[in-house]
Amino acid sequence: MTQSMDFDALRRAMQENYEQPEGPARNARAELLLAEAEKLNIPLAVIEALGHQLKVYNYSSEKDRMFVPFARLLRMWDERPEDFDEYETHSLHWVFKWVSSGMVGQPHVPLASIEKWLGEMEHRYRLAGHSERAVRSTEFTVARSIGDLARAERAYTAWLAADRDTMADCHACELHDQGWWLAERGDDAEALDLWRPVLEGEYTCAHEPHAVLASSLLPLLRLGRPDEARAHHLRGFRLVRPMESMRGAYADHVEFCALTGNEGRALELLAERPAYFTDAGEPRSRMDFLAVVALLTDRLTSLGLGAQTVPGPAGRTWTAAELAAHARVEALSLAARFDERNGTAYVSGRVRERMEQAPLVERLPLGIRATPTVAAPMRPAPAPSADGTADSEPDLAALLAEARRLSAALHPDSVAAWAAVAETAGDDDLTPRDRAELTDHEAMGLGPEGVELFARAAELYEAAGDPGEALAARARGAYVLALSGRTREALAAVSEPYERVLALFAEGGTGVQQAASVLVGRARILLQRVHEAAETNGAGDGSKALAAAETAARELLALAEPEAGNDVLVASRAAEAQAMLGELAAHAGDAEGAAELLTRASQAFVAARLPWFAVEYEARLTGIARHLGDAEAAEHAARAALEHGAAFLEPTGHAQLHLQLAEILGATGRFGPAADHALEASHWADEGGEGPTLGAWARHQLGGFLLRQRRWAEAAEVLESVLPELSAQTHGDGAIVQTHWWLGDCLTELGEHREAAEHWLRAAEFARHWPEQRDHAMLAHLAAEALGHAELLPEAEQAYARAGDLWRSLGNVHGLIRSLRARAWLAVREEGPGLDTARELMGEAVRACEDKAPDDDKDDEAREQLVAELAQTHRQFGDLVARSTRDDTDDEAIHALFEEALAHVTLAVAGFLSLGEDALHSRTDAQLAAGWLEADLEHPGWAAARAREVLAAYAEGDGADKTVVARRAEAERLLRATESSA
Repeated sequence: MTQSMDFDALRRAMQENYEQPEGPARNARAELLLAEAEKLNIPLAVIEALGHQLKVYNYSSEKDRMFVPFARLLRMWDERPEDFDEYETHSLHWVFKWVSSGMVGQPHVPLASIEKWLGEMEHRYRLAGHSERAVRSTEFTVARSIGDLARAERAYTAWLAADRDTMADCHACELHDQGWWLAERGDDAEALDLWRPVLEGEYTCAHEPHAVLASSLLPLLRLGRPDEARAHHLRGFRLVRPMESMRGAYADHVEFCALTGNEGRALELLAERPAYFTDAGEPRSRMDFLAVVALLTDRLTSLGLGAQTVPGPAGRTWTAAELAAHARVEALSLAARFDERNGTAYVSGRVRERMEQAPLVERLPLGIRATPTVAAPMRPAPAPSADGTADSEPDLAALLAEARRLSAALHPDSVAAWAAVAETAGDDDLTPRDRAELTDHEAMGLGPEGVELFARAAELYEAAGDPGEALAARARGAYVLALSGRTREALAAVSEPYERVLALFAEGGTGVQQAASVLVGRARILLQRVHEAAETNGAGDGSKALAAAETAARELLALAEPEAGNDVLVASRAAEAQAMLGELAAHAGDAEGAAELLTRASQAFVAARLPWFAVEYEARLTGIARHLGDAEAAEHAARAALEHGAAFLEPTGHAQLHLQLAEILGATGRFGPAADHALEASHWADEGGEGPTLGAWARHQLGGFLLRQRRWAEAAEVLESVLPELSAQTHGDGAIVQTHWWLGDCLTELGEHREAAEHWLRAAEFARHWPEQRDHAMLAHLAAEALGHAELLPEAEQAYARAGDLWRSLGNVHGLIRSLRARAWLAVREEGPGLDTARELMGEAVRACEDKAPDDDKDDEAREQLVAELAQTHRQFGDLVARSTRDDTDDEAIHALFEEALAHVTLAVAGFLSLGEDALHSRTDAQLAAGWLEADLEHPGWAAARAREVLAAYAEGDGADKTVVARRAEAERLLRATESSA
């Protein structure tokens, strides 16, 4: 600062500084402002500057520095209390609480000094006539911190019993500390009940609900309420993140992640705040933070990730194991200093308990992007044998029996069971039949790579005297040829087995099982040809491929269906035939027929106790039902697929089904359940390695569902997390625009207007290249509104002008008029020619309304909308002119401005009156505005008439309608005002 400032400028500077982010820069500015105050030779200026300095120190990482300005303030009070005004007198007594409780967090301050200051606080509060409530609250804080729990309980009871007065902490802060004590004593449910008014926004302050949200995380997990805990983490961390002074609450969020399987997220939080490792101004919160760091890094080490690089104190690279050891030593060293001061082992015990916690939830998906931690591969322990020893060889006969049991049940684990047989059996341990089955299942596990093994399996079945199964193995080999795109070759390969098995079956040389297995292989190949034809040139219901496949499926159904009740495999073939016919119906454009057939197929699989085979068809049925607009059937099919595939689906399959169900539920307005399934989809996509693709889309959807529930902070956290994952190539630029748009909506609701504008402007940059420009115009308009709320007036004017040009080019007169009105309001806030510019813009809005009258006399709705827009424009025009008076405006000019305003408001009344009852509230609002202007212009009779018109309009009004009640009350006030001036 090169130039001294006066007292008013100093006060403005202190206010501006207090609004800056917490941290050393704000503290340094406060020190400079104190130096400026001392130049003024005004005691109150120094008092205010010291108070400002104390406040910024208290809410920063340099909390230990607040004691010096407080001591100076107290000395000034004792020497000349008359130098303190009412506000500063209150502030001095208020910060006594900060100092007394703050000392307990500084281990170098002796316990005797803390007790002395606590007694001093009690004495001075009594002299000032204050209640004991704040004193007992502070005593409670001191007692609980040093481990004197009996005294803490006594102080807690006295605190609650004392009267609330102006020295008591705000309701939100009190409830936080009271709930913390209940949770500490094991009553999590009561703590959460006590916190409810803070969590629901009934009581708030600068640091609440921030702290309550953090403190509630573990109680919610302990009570088995993980969904609420997740929501509190997403909402609460967003509040804590920018506040340097809330290291303790920040640590709570790291701890939550470490105890819920979100170690990757926890590491990201550590990386965001490197100074937290070393900032020494508040040792207690540093100790808490380091204890949580030790918890997290010990957890990583136990997962086999001790060598992983992790964020830590600056100056070197840390592995998880190294940081775990460092954090543990540092946390316990700080705890030992507190215990030495307190004369107990209480703090060290609590720190050890915190560091040694076991996870509360194995895996709690958060729905946000986080770098995954990958555990080192761990070898499973050998399975115990019959005699209980782990080292003995598995029993081959038992393995064979289990493999055959699973094969007979068509269980998905049968391939793995045969692999276990192969691993155990020697060359001479298996019969030809055993070897045939083993080779057959090995080929199944290889998919398209198993063609040669299927041929070998067929040879082994022949050698074992089972020609029917040999033909079935050859049919399976032919089908895998089709899967690799060789359908012509596959059809040729299946032709002979097909003809031979039918002949063999007719002779009684094989059973229905083997015949159906060959027929299903041939039908699958023909269905694959239909898929290929559709991909190439679109296959209709008259195509040869479609007809051939349908004939094959019906032949299979005719063979298998009569015997379906006698054999599981045959039942599965009959069900698959139904499913094939359903797929073919879908290809032919018969969606309703397809849905009916796929439903039958799914039900048949479930009836045969083969639910895992139903999953594929239930997933397809979901899509068809959605296409048909049958949301209920789509939901039922999706839920069935999830239920039947739960134990067998790959992670990506889980993700796809959960996402399908989320979209179905979202489309029917059930956004809560939709969000739950989108969350699951994002988790499973990450597990399946599809995080940047399918996972990102699921998180995008999750953000939208949270937004629709008005869960703004959670939605913002999810959407901000997903933005770096979205790409135009993978997800489309529409998804990117929608995410920015949603973020703008969320941030506006959270009061973060500048950030909201940034997102809307980014979205507008994408949309400006789209052929249809309505979204571009809307986004520019929204950005302008946010910029105005952020007090960035030139930028808001520019954005409104851009939006207006776009609305004009689109022929959208309503958008144009609203942008012009908004620009007028911005202009009138400017000094100098602002009112003239505002008049021009409002005049342009009026002309736009008048020039756009519909040509078609029948278009009553459009005409009424324009009349309403014109009336609203005149209403705002009058309000703008009336509010443009300044302190230095002379009476004559004020009279002229009010006359001008009244003319516009009168036109607004006439416009709304022409719209009848639909515009009743708008009309009465304008009538009252006109009445007040007439009263100011000394026309009490006219003003009273306006008031009576409003009262008459609501003579039969609903007494429960807030607008009606407010209008009547205002009209009565206007009447009284006219009577007193008459």
